[in-house]
Amino acid sequence: MRSFDLAPLYRSTVGFDRLFSMLDQASGLEAPSPTYPPYNIERTGENAYRITVAVAGFTDKDLSIEVKEQALTIRGEKTAGEAEAKPDYLHQGIAARAFERRFQLADHVSVKGAALDHGLLHVDLVREIPEAMKPRQIPINGGAAPRVIESSANRQAA
Repeated sequence: MRSFDLAPLYRSTVGFDRLFSMLDQASGLEAPSPTYPPYNIERTGENAYRITVAVAGFTDKDLSIEVKEQALTIRGEKTAGEAEAKPDYLHQGIAARAFERRFQLADHVSVKGAALDHGLLHVDLVREIPEAMKPRQIPINGGAAPRVIESSANRQAA
């Protein structure tokens, strides 16, 4: 296994600490991520994304979605009602265990909405870049000499 030491980069950069922590996560220095429940991430527009999580057997009351510090957390916990009798399964292939799935969101990405449809939880995301950060064109003045405006003080001195 290869190991990269990013310590020299930490000392010479300012404001990129989140980038380096994400590199540490990607390099496998932290615990491996769980594989349940399966999910898809798709791009639905230029600045729009959708996360689809397979949550068969869960209702909207069993699921919670939270955004905190640029991290989207989806939790699912099956609540067994007291009136419900627990079925006697001969084979149980559909997992209904509790789960927690985290997604790291990039800067300026916010959750637009969520919907539960046929056992799939769809979370829509949108990237909203502030006007100050969008690229803008700067016009170039072509070859004209700068104009000098004389003030009244300069005229009186002459």
